[in-house]
Amino acid sequence: MDGYGGEYLKLFVDRTSFYNRIVLGNLLPACVSWESLPHPLQTWLRNFIGGTALYFVCGFLWCFYIYYIRHNVHVPKNEIPTTKAMLLQICVSLKAMPWYCSLPTFSEYMIENGWTRCFPRVGDVGWPLYLLYTSIYLVLVELCVYWTHRELHDIKPLYKYLHATHHIYNKRNTLSPFAGLASNPLDGILQAAPQVMVTFLVPTHFTTHMALLFLDGVWAANVHDCIDGKVWPVMGAGYHTIHHTTYRHNYGHYTIWMDWMFGTLCDPEGDGSKKVV
Repeated sequence: MDGYGGEYLKLFVDRTSFYNRIVLGNLLPACVSWESLPHPLQTWLRNFIGGTALYFVCGFLWCFYIYYIRHNVHVPKNEIPTTKAMLLQICVSLKAMPWYCSLPTFSEYMIENGWTRCFPRVGDVGWPLYLLYTSIYLVLVELCVYWTHRELHDIKPLYKYLHATHHIYNKRNTLSPFAGLASNPLDGILQAAPQVMVTFLVPTHFTTHMALLFLDGVWAANVHDCIDGKVWPVMGAGYHTIHHTTYRHNYGHYTIWMDWMFGTLCDPEGDGSKKVV
């Protein structure tokens, strides 16, 4: 892989500037002079607009599909959350969104300055190494997210002052796709931080890293819809609903492997509906 010289780092800046132009140039009114803003502020604004748009598009489309188009098919009528509950989840999420967007912004800043092991082009390492590095990245993220999430439960002050905000949604009829980001902002940042920290350890493709950060938002909507997708080994909503009702199982991120390895897995098709005391 090439050295981190000025020309090499400029490739990262060029890439983020391109993303800024796509989002800010197309979604902001022509009268808004965003190009005069400092580059990090442009990046934060792009992340905020893009993240908020992604949250609403995923949330509204998914809710419309499962609660109206597929009415009573996936979610029984008595388990559909009220409009008031979903509006409260949206309010909590929107209050946290500016803070959430600081994480990818800071990540991009560090990458642009050569502090991480990110590379801008797949061709810098070749496809075999790209696939290997991405696999290692995902495994380490899975491990770190598991333990971060678990410690947010096990360390009582962290649970009380951070994670409890998200766990007020502890019944099926209080969970919805809008609940995925309804957390204390520091809680959300801590659980997403492994995606950034791993870039200091593993060579990571820049665009893949940023896409996976935003995929977290989509995934958060998916795992809070209470629908058991039954796709092994995916940590789907069936598993995550158990997490919200027992507080002691299924801390994993995308897969069930870490819970299986560390003894905290509870299968929806087993005794998952039984609350642990």
